[in-house]
Amino acid sequence: MTGIDLVASKRDLGSDLGAHASMAPEEAPDAGFDVVIEAAGSGRAFETAYRLLAPGGRMVTVGLPAPDATATITPLDLVAGGRTIVGSYLGSAVPARDVPRFAQLWREGRLPVERLVSHELGLDDVNAGMDRLARGEAVRQIVRF
Repeated sequence: MTGIDLVASKRDLGSDLGAHASMAPEEAPDAGFDVVIEAAGSGRAFETAYRLLAPGGRMVTVGLPAPDATATITPLDLVAGGRTIVGSYLGSAVPARDVPRFAQLWREGRLPVERLVSHELGLDDVNAGMDRLARGEAVRQIVRF
C-alpha cells in the first residue's frame, strides 16, 4: 500500500500505520496502481486518483467533496482501460456486522483509532478546527464538551 498526500505529516502517519511507501501527488507514477482509494474529497484528488489507476484498476472514492465540485475524466480512457470507479459513503458499512469487527480489531491492537485523532478541542475552538480541516492540517478532531 502506498500513501499519497499533499501534507508530509499525513504521509508520515500513513507510513507509521503500515503504508509501504508514501509520496506527494506530484511524485506518484502515472497509471500504476490496481486499487486507489481517494479520501480527500476534492475534484483534484479525484482526478489524481484516477490518473494513478493501472488498466483494469479500481478506484474507490470515499472523500466527500463540496456539492459544486467537479472532476474531469476521459470516458474513452475509462472504457478502453477497463477501469472502475466506485463510491463508498461512510465506508459502505453495515453497522451490525462491521462495528463489532472494528471493536475487536481495536482490542487486538490492530486498529489504532487513537492515532487517527489529530486534535482534541473545546466547543469554543470549533471554528479553528474547521479551518485546520480546510487547510488539510487535521484528519479527525474530537470536540470535548
